Amino acid sequence: MDIVDTATRSKMMSGIRGKDTRPEMIVRRFLHSLGYRYRLHRKDLAGKPDIVIPRLKVCLFVHGCFWHRHSGCRFATTPKTRPDFWKEKFEKNVARDATNRAALEAIGWRVLVIWECQLKTATSTLSGLEQTLQLLSSERAL
Repeated sequence: MDIVDTATRSKMMSGIRGKDTRPEMIVRRFLHSLGYRYRLHRKDLAGKPDIVIPRLKVCLFVHGCFWHRHSGCRFATTPKTRPDFWKEKFEKNVARDATNRAALEAIGWRVLVIWECQLKTATSTLSGLEQTLQLLSSERAL
């Protein structure tokens, strides 16, 4: 049994965005401040990556822990109402993520995933991302 009526739940769910989420904006601002230029949600790539850095051939996915089932994360909970529906939905999301990642790697892209919960303590996550991108830049220069 849901604790809110159907109309309220519908309004709440329609407010969940797929693009320009707060975690995605944190990463985008950080990358831009470092001088990286990128493309957003390229439709010609599998999974429409949130951020694409063509120069480095890097795709970044900024995943929400709830929807993409971050393993061991406290935010990856399962709703108590209709658990079978949610289990199937989450399994499809995880399978689709794996398929998209494999497809991108097969055509030579490097795929990085940043989890929403990692951005709660953004300093360490973003500095790790910066180091990874610097490493990839130096590899490309060789």
